[in-house]
Amino acid sequence: MENPIIWLLQELISLYIWVIIIAVVMSWLVAFGVVNTFNPFGRAVVRFLDAATEPVFRQVRRVIPPIGGLDLSPLIVLILLEFLSRAINYVYEDYLFRL
Repeated sequence: MENPIIWLLQELISLYIWVIIIAVVMSWLVAFGVVNTFNPFGRAVVRFLDAATEPVFRQVRRVIPPIGGLDLSPLIVLILLEFLSRAINYVYEDYLFRL
């Protein structure tokens, strides 16, 4: 039986991974002029995604600034989230086998 707290943590990590992916794709769409930020709905979506991801990205950019105009912070955050997810699973499974 799965622990509901572990399940919730895994789902929140998964949800945030999707938010990051959508934010990256949306930033590309805005940069290429596909999404119009003068549209109220488009602007609201971009603002939400920016508010949800920028505080985390900013912390990564303080350590690793953009290299040659390429911002690696989303990739680094995705790798760290995947590491966290696997670490939670490992610790939980290790705990179960010790019982």
